[in-house]
Amino acid sequence: MTEIVPRRGAALRTTARTSARNANWMLTQLPVGMVEADFFMRFVSIFQEIGSSLIDDADNIDNVVNLSVAPAPNVPWLGSWIGINTVDPSLPIDLQRRIVASAADTLAWRGTVAGLTRFLELTSDGPVEVTDGGGVWADREAPDDSAWVRMRVQSTGWLGEADFVALVRDEIPAHVRAQIYVGDRLIWSSEDGRPRP
Repeated sequence: MTEIVPRRGAALRTTARTSARNANWMLTQLPVGMVEADFFMRFVSIFQEIGSSLIDDADNIDNVVNLSVAPAPNVPWLGSWIGINTVDPSLPIDLQRRIVASAADTLAWRGTVAGLTRFLELTSDGPVEVTDGGGVWADREAPDDSAWVRMRVQSTGWLGEADFVALVRDEIPAHVRAQIYVGDRLIWSSEDGRPRP
């Protein structure tokens, strides 16, 4: 098939999006009589540009839900799919992606020391110490009080202490007594429920 070139200065814009397919993909389908008419060439080129845009968007649909390349507004939305509704859109986009990816990776570990440690490392951006009363014991050898967890971080990362506590509380099983320390300072205890000054 002969490549059709617009006549008499009819301009066709070629963008990066149309470079993957023939820039004149719609014009090449016109009957010969229309190709010779400048009006039809310009008229159809309008629809070709619109069509190229729609096709490119459809071709790009995989990237909309790919966390590593999704547009910035989609990252918190992707987090909401797995129950992460606290991704602050004002954070740097790389950090937002890390938060959602880490949450997805540790979702199966939620409520465990390993999951809580990973979550705290990501949120505080530093070393974490988590101790708890959980374990596995022989029948009738379990301690009377095993439902507790103590968390120690060096900082609350990008969050203020009250926001950090609110975020961490969502990760702790409801029946477990918990304490959060920043360094050696207790900032929250589930026994009184309030952040400490």
